[in-house]
Amino acid sequence: MLTDSGHFDTPNASKYLQQLCKHFAHKVAVTHHETTGTVALGMGPATLTAEDQQLRAVVTAPTAEELDHARQIIDNHLKRFAFREDFEAMTWASAVAPA
Repeated sequence: MLTDSGHFDTPNASKYLQQLCKHFAHKVAVTHHETTGTVALGMGPATLTAEDQQLRAVVTAPTAEELDHARQIIDNHLKRFAFREDFEAMTWASAVAPA
């Protein structure tokens, strides 16, 4: 499985995490609390974490194309909730496999 992690600096991290999880729960399995959540996306899980000033996401998928799609799902949905902050996309980084 491939993994990418993303972050969005915002004072509303917990609010957005909860909004995302509640939204996704209408279609897929979700577990969440105020500061953590896991969303069962079709290609693999997305794990969300809210810190004081930052929302973090870790997505996994078996292929690069599906990993890109998972990033897009998170970004596109977050755009709807964080529009007041002019959100466009998380800052994403690929996890480096151990040597």
